[in-house]
Amino acid sequence: MNCGYVALIGRPNVGKSTLMNHLLKQKISITSRKPQTTRHRILGINTTEAGQAIYMDTPGMHDSEKRALNRYLNRTADTTLLGVDVVVWLIDGLSWHEYDEVIFKKLEQAGLPVILAVNKVDKVKDKDAILAFFAEAQHRFPFEHLIPISALKGTNLDQLENAVMQLLPEGELIYPEDQITDRPERFLCAEIVREKLTRRLGDELPYALTVEIERYEEKPEITKIYAIIWVERPTQKNIVIGKEGEMLKKVGTDARHDIEKLIGQKVYLQLWAKVKKGWSDNERALQNLGFND
Repeated sequence: MNCGYVALIGRPNVGKSTLMNHLLKQKISITSRKPQTTRHRILGINTTEAGQAIYMDTPGMHDSEKRALNRYLNRTADTTLLGVDVVVWLIDGLSWHEYDEVIFKKLEQAGLPVILAVNKVDKVKDKDAILAFFAEAQHRFPFEHLIPISALKGTNLDQLENAVMQLLPEGELIYPEDQITDRPERFLCAEIVREKLTRRLGDELPYALTVEIERYEEKPEITKIYAIIWVERPTQKNIVIGKEGEMLKKVGTDARHDIEKLIGQKVYLQLWAKVKKGWSDNERALQNLGFND
């Protein structure tokens, strides 16, 4: 069997989390249209008859390091290249961006086999342009494979999976064949709440927002979850709560439905919004809130 680790890398908002969820046929990483929705390194374990590919969803690589949170996201993305066997570099569109040059340099230093996956090809009308772009890309870097995909629609994902498996080393299973991720349920529940906030609030979403599970009580008939939504300013807290608490209620309802699907049980979910001034630019506060990959 072939088994090993696969890093999914790319700029923010190119579809890495959507890709991993579709490869696993199960939702592990949260998704939204907002850049840098993914903040942690998350393993998605895909076991087949051919072997085990352990995909690592990562924050998007970016050139902003204004806050401690930005620096954490970049460190998490960079260190993912350490100890992996294959890299899938996901881009969208048929053009290079300024920060792609930084990624080229990182990959050259890593010396790993790289697959270039061009996402959202269903939106490209001129298919000859894809071939021209691949020819130019092969001159820039010795990619092992160049594959046009649509992570959302599942286009060519079988081809991508086969290419990954061929590049992984031979070995025994690293994780049990029925394990899907390395993250505990309480982590996934916090991420679901954050996803619903991201989707409900849209452009109003405070960048400095995170979710902490304060208590997680499993009982035979119901799971009780008590979560805190941390923001940095009282005005942000007001946005999260909404007029007469309506926003918080809607987020709680959305999240509870998804959490019940995840754990297969009835859920009681209680949310609070609280202020922790300056947490996104405080290394110790980040560690206390679980940013310690």
